[in-house]
Amino acid sequence: MVTNHTTRSDSMFQWPSEPIGYVAVLLALITGLIHLVATTRAIEMSVVLAVLFVLNGLGFLGGAAVYFTRFWRRSFFLVATVYSLVTILALFPFRGWGIEAFYMNGEINPIVTITKVAEAFLAIVSVYLYSRTSN
Repeated sequence: MVTNHTTRSDSMFQWPSEPIGYVAVLLALITGLIHLVATTRAIEMSVVLAVLFVLNGLGFLGGAAVYFTRFWRRSFFLVATVYSLVTILALFPFRGWGIEAFYMNGEINPIVTITKVAEAFLAIVSVYLYSRTSN
């Protein structure tokens, strides 16, 4: 087992000890920023949907920020996994329950595809980090 972070007791910030931790942060940043940018389109459909996009984006960005602090705990990897999976599943009630959820006007929607792929990989990476991290 490896530890989650390199530690300095006097510092609020901690760096991940595994390179895959940076991959998790990158994936969270990708999906978080895309959700915030996509808010401008979501507001055209519904204010509630736009608010959900903002909250979701901020959730991913906030999680990435907390990961670099001494407040991060091993159990948060499981929270990140569930959060990512719920976000993936949240797509389907709004866009359809099949593969058509990834299409817009007969073509694959790159924004939806990129965010859902990033979230899926984030869930996988989070489970990996949870299994590799000691308490």
